[in-house]
Amino acid sequence: MPYELTEEQRQVYRETSMRSKQRKTELLEQAEHISSELLIQPRLNPDTLMPQLPRNSLTSLSLFSGGGGLDLGFDRAGYEHIASYELLDICSKTLAKNRPEWKVFGGDSGDVQGVDWTHYKGIDVIQGGPPCQPFSIAGKQAGAEDPRNMWPEFVRSVLTIKPRAFIAENVPGILDEKFSSFVEEFIVRPLGKNYSIVNFLLKAEDFGVPQNRKRVFFVGFLNKTDAKRYVIPTPTHGDHPGLLPKNTARHAIGLPDIGFDSVVPTIRSGFTGPRKTTSAVNSKASMAIWNKLEIWPHGVQPTRLQAAIYPPENGHHRLSGPDCGVLQGFPESWEFQGAAYQILGQIGNSVCPPVAYAVATSVAAALGCLSDGTR
Repeated sequence: MPYELTEEQRQVYRETSMRSKQRKTELLEQAEHISSELLIQPRLNPDTLMPQLPRNSLTSLSLFSGGGGLDLGFDRAGYEHIASYELLDICSKTLAKNRPEWKVFGGDSGDVQGVDWTHYKGIDVIQGGPPCQPFSIAGKQAGAEDPRNMWPEFVRSVLTIKPRAFIAENVPGILDEKFSSFVEEFIVRPLGKNYSIVNFLLKAEDFGVPQNRKRVFFVGFLNKTDAKRYVIPTPTHGDHPGLLPKNTARHAIGLPDIGFDSVVPTIRSGFTGPRKTTSAVNSKASMAIWNKLEIWPHGVQPTRLQAAIYPPENGHHRLSGPDCGVLQGFPESWEFQGAAYQILGQIGNSVCPPVAYAVATSVAAALGCLSDGTR
């Protein structure tokens, strides 16, 4: 629903926008005098949340790869990457930039519709996140009627290739009662003839990611013995004895102690909502948490330098693309390509890599592949 603003409120926004533009112009002129050594550096290295494992002899095919959250998690878990398919060119450029040795299909060649999957028979695992907009509470929740519903294509790839296992990720909304018939008709019924399927919800903060983010996973096994061995990933971080403490936002991105810290609200994708949005805010209510953290989630800048020279009027920390990456569980070494809204879009659409890593290692264990690469 559009905001209903009075003319007085609109004038306030116009004046704020004009002041912001003027201030940014003035600050950009001073940028050359700011040393990169003075920029805030993150304390959290997400690589530590997903230690690189030896190659486990399992091969994986990635569909709807996006900015690489699932792909990176599977890579760190020891899988051999076979290929990635991604419709958005900018996402495929990010994948190619970070893993030039990977086979990446982007743009028209990354469109899974019409691909002859018989060429990939023998692949161990298919993983991917069919577009979630048809089920997201932030969208219209049109489900099967949404043209972005790519579940039939994911199912087609699985039924054609018949991998030992598949992993599909989506938003929690897909488990709403209103979509129960969709899940039964388009996922469980066609795949359940050959696969033992389990679905579960994971929280990113339970795996060390400093963000309140929930995602649903559907995991299926071709062999019933593998299915019986499967154990859903359990939290590594939390408040219970034996778990590591949760990572919090300010500490993770390197901000000083202000007496309050917590995980951030779910980071919104820059590919949704207003055209080319650079706001990470996914709801009005979440702004209370961002404000309490003294982190400004609007006008996300591509680099830390650009964010540092353009502080908001309230003095809060303006987010950069690298900041958002860390808050999503991406290491600094993973370089997102594109403009600010494209960087934010790729991050907000991605599976948090440490969560993907947890799922990938759990599937490898069920398939009889140990962390040292043996069976």
